[in-house]
Amino acid sequence: MTITLKRQLTDDEKKHILQTHGRICFANGHTIPENEMVQFDHIQAFVKHGESEINNIAPMCEVHNKEKGILPLGDFRVKLRLKKFFAMGDAQTLKHLLEYLKYMGDIQRYGQSVVVQKLDGHVSIESPWNTTTHDLYQCPTTGWEYFYATLPIDILDSDDNDELKIGLQPRSLIDEKVFNLYRHFQQHPVLQPSIGRIYNNHIVLFDGQHKIAGLLLTGRKHFECKIYLSPELRLLNETNISAHDMFSQVRFYSSKMIEIYGKEFGTDFENYKNLDDSSIKSEAGFIRYLEKASKQTITMAERNKRFKSFLYQSIKDDPNNRIASLVSIGNKSTDKCPLTVDMLSKSIFTHFLYKWPTEDNIATDAYKREKEIANNVTLMNLLYDLALKEWNPEASPNDETQIRLKRIFRSKSIIAWSGLIHSAICGILNLDDEEERMCPFYRDLSLQDIERMKRIIERLIDWKFWDSPSNSEIDHVLADNKSAIMHWFKSNDLTTGYLMGAHE
Repeated sequence: MTITLKRQLTDDEKKHILQTHGRICFANGHTIPENEMVQFDHIQAFVKHGESEINNIAPMCEVHNKEKGILPLGDFRVKLRLKKFFAMGDAQTLKHLLEYLKYMGDIQRYGQSVVVQKLDGHVSIESPWNTTTHDLYQCPTTGWEYFYATLPIDILDSDDNDELKIGLQPRSLIDEKVFNLYRHFQQHPVLQPSIGRIYNNHIVLFDGQHKIAGLLLTGRKHFECKIYLSPELRLLNETNISAHDMFSQVRFYSSKMIEIYGKEFGTDFENYKNLDDSSIKSEAGFIRYLEKASKQTITMAERNKRFKSFLYQSIKDDPNNRIASLVSIGNKSTDKCPLTVDMLSKSIFTHFLYKWPTEDNIATDAYKREKEIANNVTLMNLLYDLALKEWNPEASPNDETQIRLKRIFRSKSIIAWSGLIHSAICGILNLDDEEERMCPFYRDLSLQDIERMKRIIERLIDWKFWDSPSNSEIDHVLADNKSAIMHWFKSNDLTTGYLMGAHE
């Protein structure tokens, strides 16, 4: 369905519009072929007070006029631009959008340096174009000073990682959220300011990037902000992470949050290992060290959570991990990235990663954490080489290989069969003790062990029911709960015995 004009255009009006815009599709600027009929539509929707006058009407090609559906032409144009922007990378932030808009000519500059001066309860912000003065406030809990201001995009930037700092920006932009906010802000006010800090004579924002992204697309160039002057970085980072995680209205658990948790934890762990004292260094000792360290405000449960994140990040970022490119940066899988960190944490990592701090002396051969990480990477590479390397996000809905892979690697399926391959791998490694079965990869594996593990994965991937016709029983079962899936697997001979070759 397309938006229809309130009245029909005359031939003279159509001629005038083409003289104004050229024979160019307003949606993305491509030339409309001479043998194709030009169509016309509102730039601003009629229902949003877009008048049916020729200055609010632009030419479109037939393809884009059909594709835009009920969107007004202006909104559809922004949607296409966002689609192009997000296709440029998997983890786009406000900084990437600012650079893109600068390249496209929508903004002249961003992130310019400023001079900050305090005097008598006020702060002045001096840039090459302007100097403004603002009241200073003080946080009653931390004593940190901050101010509120409406600031131009010329002096704002995103608080991303760079070669000089670990940024506080915990999320990547979500395309749908940016577009929905762009449409929302055409008629609604902004209720809360974006939040940032002064860093090295720059104002960098770590909260509210989606709001600013949406507002930028409406043409806004000035933004309401709350800016901290000299916050204690670690506590601010803890606060920001909590705001995006445990106190968020929608819990956010993604590879980006894993990165934030893991990097900070990893830095602390390296500092602990290099302490010049006589104590025996271990993971459990490190957790106790954090508990006693000054200014540590997180609970033991939160420390353990971040320890797990550190382990997840170590596996995900391993340069040999071929499956990493297929792990989504967000909570949901996508056509391009069928796996998520949450999915892996409930399947592979649950069974093959010992997620608790060990007492093993990290300076001795008894400490096998690096071996465990390498063994997990080996398992994931086997899954990639034997199956996921054929993943094709551009495949047609009827592509048999893609249907098969979607069945194997959908969330409930991988959670169910990961328990089976755990039992099978414990079997080939002769791990009968319950404690050993809790950490099957926390050990050296021989080439023979890895070859036998490969045969287990081959049997899993070759299970005949993955190749069932579309809309078969398996498709209904895989939408059920884990217990039902496990029962169906067992009744159709996907068992530990089968994976170990009992039927050969």
